[in-house]
Amino acid sequence: MNTSLKKQIYDVITGKGQVRHGAIIQTITRYLGDCTQTSRETESPKQVRKQETQNLEVWITDQNLWIDAIDLSKFVSEGAEQRVYLKDTSHVIKLNDSIYYQSWRDYFHSLLLHNFFFEDTAYRLAGFVKEKEVLFAVVEQPFVSITSLTDIEQLKHFMAINGFENTRNNDYIIPK
Repeated sequence: MNTSLKKQIYDVITGKGQVRHGAIIQTITRYLGDCTQTSRETESPKQVRKQETQNLEVWITDQNLWIDAIDLSKFVSEGAEQRVYLKDTSHVIKLNDSIYYQSWRDYFHSLLLHNFFFEDTAYRLAGFVKEKEVLFAVVEQPFVSITSLTDIEQLKHFMAINGFENTRNNDYIIPK
């Protein structure tokens, strides 16, 4: 990956660079970083995650970002990572509890990276809900109708030329 692209990504993750719908997400990651900086070295990942969630819930309350209800009748689909609901004719909302991430900060970083690379389908953080003591981020995204199937070989090529390495199936990482 070229140095300029790495710097742009670094700037987006650290809040020095802008990305569509990124301001509030960058604010949250800074807040969480400030709250958990010292505890990360001395506590287990599970303890850090629990503390991070508690800190995030305080911040959500302070910022008035709780969403009262999701219209469950507009359910579209559910994958391993999130549940999807229609918001209107041109947007969906997705609920994600960040279960596939080591931390909430990792989840928010993934949103920033998605918004950096895929501006047309950028996520907007709408707020948060809590169901059965589980915290979910609620993001809004443009509804995209399928017009053609994805060419997996073309996708692999795109990911490779942008410095990503395939780990398995369609999962990619950026090597350190």
